[in-house]
Amino acid sequence: MTTAATHPDHRPHATQRRPYRVTPTRVLRSEWHKLRSLRSSWITMVSAAVLMLAVGVVMGTTYTSDGGDSDVDTVILVLYGSVLSTLCTVVLGILVTAGEYSTGLIRASLAAVPRRLPVLWAKAAVFAVTVFAVMLTTALVTFLVAQFFLNDTDQAASLGDPGVFGAIVGNSAGITLLSLIALGLGALLRSVPGAIGAYIGGVLILPEVLSMLPYDAVESAVKYFPTQAADVLGSATPLEGDASTGGALLALCLWAAASLGASALLLRRRDA
Repeated sequence: MTTAATHPDHRPHATQRRPYRVTPTRVLRSEWHKLRSLRSSWITMVSAAVLMLAVGVVMGTTYTSDGGDSDVDTVILVLYGSVLSTLCTVVLGILVTAGEYSTGLIRASLAAVPRRLPVLWAKAAVFAVTVFAVMLTTALVTFLVAQFFLNDTDQAASLGDPGVFGAIVGNSAGITLLSLIALGLGALLRSVPGAIGAYIGGVLILPEVLSMLPYDAVESAVKYFPTQAADVLGSATPLEGDASTGGALLALCLWAAASLGASALLLRRRDA
């Protein structure tokens, strides 16, 4: 009678964990979890949506054909609340980056992703997709609700009218790109109050000051500043003298890229 010798099983167990690896998908998932788990994110996005919808309803219910506003672009009239919505998403963009520096959470983020830049790109991507999706949905609902009240006025329009749907999408894209500029400023300055001040001074006030200068070159350049370019994207019938839709979109993309690029450069060179 023989007894079979037992040998230790050196095969890897099915339950053995693989070494942790940083992948773009995991970084994106981490940033999405952080964005949606923060109460401030929900409050800010809901506020942005409510403000746009509320102002649109007010515009629709109070508008009269003999009020002297018949020459106002229909999309601009209905989505006038996007001015307030943009302020909400801009603040949220700053909080996404500068807020982590104020709480110290950025140290844990950069320790988990030592290459650093994937953190910034993931933040920007998750934030941009979220803002665009929420703002586009809200803009479409606002337009349809407002048109219910404007049906018998000279501002009656439908999504199928020339330029209307494109202006609604452009309005949402403009809000998203302006908010990305703010996100980049937050990462660049690492201070919530500092980034808000820089956005107000550089993006909102500076173009208005420059436009008062009596120089044609300055006037032409101001057309491609962020807020002016965003206004063009949100108009179904751009006014004569404004930048073209393509030029405005390119300018906004370049402003956002410059903001994110500068913050990425300093992120590689500075300590957390």
